Amino acid sequence: MWTRHHKRRNTGRLIVPAIASLFLSYFAYHVFHGDYGIYARENLVKRVAVLEAELAGLRAVREKLEGRLALINDGSLEKDMLDEQARRKLSLAQDNEIVIYRAAASSD
Repeated sequence: MWTRHHKRRNTGRLIVPAIASLFLSYFAYHVFHGDYGIYARENLVKRVAVLEAELAGLRAVREKLEGRLALINDGSLEKDMLDEQARRKLSLAQDNEIVIYRAAASSD
């Protein structure tokens, strides 16, 4: 009578650890490169810093405009301020005035 002996393979013992390591590597990859990963957080922090700097600049411009507006809206109209702004916007001058142009004229 012939008997067959089956040699046990070691590959059966490696299937579960291989699948587990694949799952762990998938999640480890997404910890760094995913939408909510470490690198995405660093990019978000950089973007927040840029936007906060832009916000500070816009607030300064707003305060400047509010200061100029307060000269007109505080109950007593500054006629000189109104006259100056109207002439600047319309590019008008009287005959007895001297106009001095600046190189970097601000858009006030």
